[in-house]
Amino acid sequence: MKRIVRIRKVDLPGERKVGTAICKIKGVNFMMSNAILNALNINKEAIIGELPDKIIDKLKKAINDPSSLNIPQWLFNRLADVTTGSDRHLTGTDIPLTVREDVKRLKDTQSLKGYRHAAGLKVRGQRTKAHPRQGLAVGVVTKKKAAKMMKKDGVKPIGAKKKEGAKKKPVDAKKKPAGGKKE
Repeated sequence: MKRIVRIRKVDLPGERKVGTAICKIKGVNFMMSNAILNALNINKEAIIGELPDKIIDKLKKAINDPSSLNIPQWLFNRLADVTTGSDRHLTGTDIPLTVREDVKRLKDTQSLKGYRHAAGLKVRGQRTKAHPRQGLAVGVVTKKKAAKMMKKDGVKPIGAKKKEGAKKKPVDAKKKPAGGKKE
């Protein structure tokens, strides 16, 4: 029995059942795993570490290209892809890369969604009155934390003591008091 089975750059624990183990791969949910296992005639209750290498290779190919198994297109996560026009199913690291490309394309075409992405606003019609304001305020910083941050940045704190060798400036007696009031 193998302790770890590696599919799509994901380490799957060898003691898990096949149906739940391949759900650990990003882009493969419960429905897709059932469809793949049914198409390959693999028992969902079988332990993935005990499967022979030939079946694991078939499983890898099926996860990479589920359209070859005649799985219905409505299970795919990328219908009518913008670049190719075909139905695709993305798994693993392809998902965040494709999403990033889509957002970049929206920004470049200057669509409404692209403008909202660029401005950091909600894109899908959510309310923007209250919740987008969260995280904008700096909040309360204690004196210790402020001094630590300033020391790290090389900035002198506001209330820092002067060195002993520094001379104090003489106070001018004729100056007006603070607030501009006469005495």
